[in-house]
Parts: sequence; structure tokens; C-alpha cells
Amino acid sequence: MAAAAEAAAAGVAAPAPASSFLALEPRLQREFQQKVQRVRSDRSAKEELTPGVVYVGHLPRGLCEPQIHEYFEQFGTVRRLRLSRSKKTGASKGYGFIEFESDDVAKIVADTMNNYLFSERLLKCQFISPERVHENLFKNSNKIFLKPSQPAVRRYNKIRSLVQKAKMTKRLLRKEKLLRKRLAEKGLDYDFPGFAAQELSIKRKKVKTSKKSKLNISLSSQDPTPVCTPAVLERRKAAQVDDDAEDNEITLRLPPASVKNGVQRPKKQPRKRPNLKKQK
Repeated sequence: MAAAAEAAAAGVAAPAPASSFLALEPRLQREFQQKVQRVRSDRSAKEELTPGVVYVGHLPRGLCEPQIHEYFEQFGTVRRLRLSRSKKTGASKGYGFIEFESDDVAKIVADTMNNYLFSERLLKCQFISPERVHENLFKNSNKIFLKPSQPAVRRYNKIRSLVQKAKMTKRLLRKEKLLRKRLAEKGLDYDFPGFAAQELSIKRKKVKTSKKSKLNISLSSQDPTPVCTPAVLERRKAAQVDDDAEDNEITLRLPPASVKNGVQRPKKQPRKRPNLKKQK
């Protein structure tokens, strides 16, 4: 007070009213206030918001992660996004989960977008409470989706050589033999057509084709040097007889002329039209 009075008596202006925080030295008051403001801003930035998760269903099949992220980011900051996909085909299952930075924003999105007509579909949105959110819900959600390579399908459909096919057939027949042996040991009299039956049918087809090819040897008239042995001539005659027997032609037998004249249809007589005279 004495200093203020002396300053007033000397004609010097009094200092500004002290703020809530005062520095120990008056000349460092401005720097001290700047530090206080900086600490307050850092404290407000460090305050963490409670994230909120929204379930979104009935999504159109054409929407992928980038389009969904871009569309829902108009409501607020999207932290994580997971679109459920098939493990076999990689196609979208039509539903996903979106995590927003604030739970208030998530509740607004759930209320606004529920039953919203989007690309001829009604979206179904629901806010999920933190207790119901699984810890692995957004696992590997930041990775770029890659279509499954399907190694089993490629391995099954690959082109195999004759040696590989023979090995595979041998292995299948061995497994089938063991299976039949186990059934017999357990007293089950069960017979089923397996790979062995397929092998027999293939062998029979091969034998039939080989016999036909042998019979057709030197029977064609276009051969440069046909073999004219008695056996070949007999084969030719037998082949001609078979062709005649197989050629079932349809013949039409017409009745003789006498029958035609005897059975004649009566001629149609012209109808007599009644004469309609005008009554006078």
C-alpha cells in the first residue's frame, strides 16, 4: 500500500490488477502467463474421449472399406472400421462395425442412419455398449484386404502329367483296398463301386476301341496298298452283311390299281339352294 501511495504521489500510473497467478518477479509476469495458457491447452488435449462402436447392417454389396469410411466420416472422426467378409470367396457379408472417436457421435450416427434408405436398402444401425464390444473385434482391421488365393482349389485343378496321374490312381486304389479290408475285419458285408470299378470300365473301353481299330485296318478303299488275303475278304463280306442288317430302310407298299378303282370315295353332290321368291 505504501508503494502504491508513493507511486500515486510521484505521478506514476498504478500497475494493472494482479491476475490469479502471479510471478515472483513482475518483469516475468507475461512469460509466466504464456506458460500457464500452454499448460492448460496441453491438459485439455490430453483428455481422452470415450470411443463408441456402431453396428451397420444391410450394406449394399458394392460398398467396400474406403467408401464406407468416406461416407461415415462426415459425422465425425472414424478410428477403426471392420467389414465382415467371407473367408472362402472374400465377398462382403453385408454388415460391419465402425468405431468413432466419441461415443456421443456414435449414438447420433446410430439414431440418424437407422432405417435410412441407402442404395435401395434400409440400413440397420445400432449403438454397441463398451461392455459388449469384444477385444478382438477390430483385429487386423488396418490391413489391406487381399482376396484368398485358394491353394486347395488350385492344387486340385492343376494339370498333371501321365506319371502323376498313375501315381494318384495307385494311391487311391491302395486306400480303397485298405478300406474294404477294414470293413471285412469288422464283419460288414458291404460292396460299393469305387475306383477299382472305374478302372475296370476304362480298361474295357480301351479293349473295345483297340478291337474296332484292328478290324478297320486295311478295310478302307482309300488305302494305297490294300491287302487282299482270304481273311480280309471274309471280313469285308461280314462287314457288308452287318451294314445291310443295320440299314433298316422304310418301304411303302402301294395297293394295286384294281383296289384303287374299287375303293373310291363317292363324289360330293352339290347342295341345292332353295329359290327364295319375293312375296308380293
